[in-house]
Amino acid sequence: MNVSQTMETEEDLLTCLQIKLYHPQQTCKGFYGRLPLGTRRRHTADDPLRLGRDTEACAYVLLDPRVSRKQLAFYAYHIPQSSEMLFTIQNLSQRGKLSVNTSALGYLERMDLPDKALIRFGEYEILIIRESGEAKANFEVEFEVLAVPPSRETSLCKEQTSMSLCKEQTSMSLPPVMETCSDSRIILSPKDSSFGPQESDETLPCDS
Repeated sequence: MNVSQTMETEEDLLTCLQIKLYHPQQTCKGFYGRLPLGTRRRHTADDPLRLGRDTEACAYVLLDPRVSRKQLAFYAYHIPQSSEMLFTIQNLSQRGKLSVNTSALGYLERMDLPDKALIRFGEYEILIIRESGEAKANFEVEFEVLAVPPSRETSLCKEQTSMSLCKEQTSMSLPPVMETCSDSRIILSPKDSSFGPQESDETLPCDS
């Protein structure tokens, strides 16, 4: 296999970090004017991916004076005997904490980045989704702007899941139907203590 074929194969298998941004004032402010929205950019894996206000220190820039010069960074890494590329996230801002799902990171604190994570700082909400790949030297980054806060979608999903579980529990709590010898069915009341605990498929004894 020649070099061009090797590079082409790696291109097809690049891990991708999808970075979906939301800010309540994004429609009237040019926060994302320096970001390559809607296109995938290749990033060298041994170079930290920094996001912040400083155009020299950060690979990707937010045009917002309230953002720190260096707000956060992603670091790629591999575990032994695995081609899967994983990431850690570090808070580079001294102004405040950075939240990753339910965890809060102080200045210079870092943690493993989940495959799907909701990141918050200031009024920003950023949804990160990792698409798995096998290339070791590079990964891709794709920026997108969300019309609604990702936390709202997450809350809606949890609410729908809770409603589904409630319906299932209600269905499971219905009184059991018992089968008799004559193939008729009776419904036991929870207050009826004349029968002990019965399985729903248990057959009542017949009189001989």
